[in-house]
Amino acid sequence: MNDSRLVYSTETGRITPSENQSEQAPKGDGIVRIKRITKGKKGKGVSAIEGLGLDAKALKNLCSDLKKHCGCGGSVKGFEIEIQGDVRDKLKLYLEQKGMKVKLAGG
Repeated sequence: MNDSRLVYSTETGRITPSENQSEQAPKGDGIVRIKRITKGKKGKGVSAIEGLGLDAKALKNLCSDLKKHCGCGGSVKGFEIEIQGDVRDKLKLYLEQKGMKVKLAGG
């Protein structure tokens, strides 16, 4: 547990993270990639969407919309959305209608 965050100082007291120190969405190449993952999922497949470049609140809202559109469950993990099942084609059409450039990646 070598966590190098400073949380308290005797000079200033409790230190709260500022906006620029908070976790930022990774910048991608502008292409949203949808891949199918089965590894570590006990044989069940999920469709993972990466490269969205959105903040945490926007990701949760988009995840909710995608779950309603596909009629299945899902969650946000890190800066990636995981939707249960192999619904990559539905996800691709939905995201392209939202104006995003989408590619199917992986198997």
